[in-house]
Order: sequence, then C-alpha cells, then structure tokens
Amino acid sequence: MAAVEFASGGAGMQPAAGAARALIGPNAITQIADALLREVGMQATSQLFERAALAHYLTAPPMHMVDDADVQRLHLALRAELGVPQARQIGALAGRGTGDYLLAHRIPALVQHVLKRLPAALAARVLMAAIRRHAWTFTGAGSFTARAGMPWRLSIRHGPLARGTVVGEPVCDFYAGTFERLFSVLVHPQARVVEVECEAVGDAACVFELSW
Repeated sequence: MAAVEFASGGAGMQPAAGAARALIGPNAITQIADALLREVGMQATSQLFERAALAHYLTAPPMHMVDDADVQRLHLALRAELGVPQARQIGALAGRGTGDYLLAHRIPALVQHVLKRLPAALAARVLMAAIRRHAWTFTGAGSFTARAGMPWRLSIRHGPLARGTVVGEPVCDFYAGTFERLFSVLVHPQARVVEVECEAVGDAACVFELSW
C-alpha cells in the first residue's frame, strides 16, 4: 500500500535546519480558542488569551504555522486561569477538534477509506508512519517517537504543552485527544490513548499508551 500522506494546504513549510523558530500547526491555537468559547464564554477566553499575550489570535485566527512558544504560553495561561483539571478538559476537547479537522481537511478520503478496511494492526502502522513524518507540525522544538506493541507507546520530548510546567499530573490532553480521535476513526472504534508519563511531573518524556 502507498504511504499515507496528509494534505499540506495551509499548513506552511517545515523550517530549514538551523532555523531560529520552532513552528506548530495553527490548530494548537484555534482549537483551544474554540473549546474555550464553548465552555467558558467570550469574556473568560479573552482574559486568558490576554494573559498569554495572544489576544490578537482571537480577532485574527492564525491560518499558518505558529511559534511553539505561543502554544507553550497558551497552555501555561490555561492552567493558571482555569486550574489544571479544567485546563485538561479544554485540552482534550481541543485535541478531538484537531482530530476532526485533520479528518476533514488533511487526510484524503481515499486514504481514510482504505485504512478503515485494513486489519487494525496494519492500519495503525500505516497511520503511525504518517504521523511520524508530520511530527514536526505538532511537536515544535520537541521530538516524537512511537513504539509498536499492545499498547503502542508514543513519546514526545520537550514539547510545548508540558515545557516549563511542574504540576502533580499529566497535562498533555491535547495530544491524547488528537491521537485518540484519529485512531478511533481510522483504526479501531475502541482505540484509547492515555498519557502515562509527563515531563510536567518530572518524567523524561510525555508518554502515551495507545490500545484497542
């Protein structure tokens, strides 16, 4: 089977080696904004974006890649304004929204059709290969690895969600929600993703277990 390729329209280009800025797809901002508007309303959303020095993104949502430092500040502000439990809920909602966006706009319908008809183990390998190739679009200055098995173990090191944070629980629900949405639609309806280690609690990496 041909390798899965996500469509690239509107995503921007990978920065050249040695570029000063690490970039992330705009869903890391826009989906958080959408989830906040639904859950806490415009006033609280505006206050939070102002705290993160990102108020301009509410009036002009980003259409291209954003600095991963912006994403880091947004998640720091989420936890500071809402507390960790609600910030995690917002992250999970935004992650699912990102998964839906990718399904609607970035993964061709023919590819989705084929993946859904493959055995789950094979579909997972094909989809994961595509995620590895595009990891730079969601890890920013961090790095992504994945190890096959049951469960699969997905790791993000130095990603923007947990960077600069020290709390008592994992906080990368945005990633978990995105992965779970993609795999539950394209691989197996019972696919679940749980973050079992997190740099925010002192672990070496943010580790997610994927099973079905």
